[in-house]
Amino acid sequence: MRREAIAPIALGALLIAGWAIAAGSGSPLLPTPGAVALRLAQDVVSPEFWSYLAVTVVEALGGVVIGVAVALPLAVMIHRSRWAAAAVNPFLGATQAIPAIALAPLLVLWLGYGLGPVIVLCALIVFFPILIAAVVGMRHVDGEVIDAAHMDGANGWQLLWHVELPMALPSILGGLRNGVSLAVTGAIVGEMVMGGSGLGTVLNVQRYNVDTAGMIATIIWLALLASAAFVVVLFAERNSRIVSSLNNRSER
Repeated sequence: MRREAIAPIALGALLIAGWAIAAGSGSPLLPTPGAVALRLAQDVVSPEFWSYLAVTVVEALGGVVIGVAVALPLAVMIHRSRWAAAAVNPFLGATQAIPAIALAPLLVLWLGYGLGPVIVLCALIVFFPILIAAVVGMRHVDGEVIDAAHMDGANGWQLLWHVELPMALPSILGGLRNGVSLAVTGAIVGEMVMGGSGLGTVLNVQRYNVDTAGMIATIIWLALLASAAFVVVLFAERNSRIVSSLNNRSER
């Protein structure tokens, strides 16, 4: 545990030291760590910054909610119907290969600019990891548990709600863990292409002004946002695994 805490701190310190040496006294293209730290401190006390951050959070969170709401029912349909699985499976790999930035111009033509299209883009990015994780999780539910539930008289919906989804929850949360990080990326890409009033727009303005210290500070905030969302879902995932393990032991 001590090594897990010390190692990333040591690596971070080494990287910052190398950055400081490379930056020297600072330049427009490579600011010093101190200049970036100053911008981070200014962001903390700036109400305008927090309003930009709030918009990005709403876009990413909205995309996650919509992506989950569409992915889970479709995953159940694929799991339960061989026809649905045969129809959808060939397209999953191809659709995942489409980069988000390629979808953004189409969404502009179809939906226009602003908050709504960015949320849709985030939802599309989140959708596929959750769909695949949910299908894989339900397919790997222990067959003996399903047989026991059938013997106890559980119907299809009871089996889904009380057995398959709870046992697949760790896998679903694993997909969600990747999805929430991608949602932040989707929000930034969407704002940079489709406009908005979040941190993606801030990055655009900073790029035009060659404000590299501000850009690096904004990127750090985005990394912290994605990391926080990742940690929250990881915590829920670990708890779900513990609960699932305890339930399995009690059933035995």
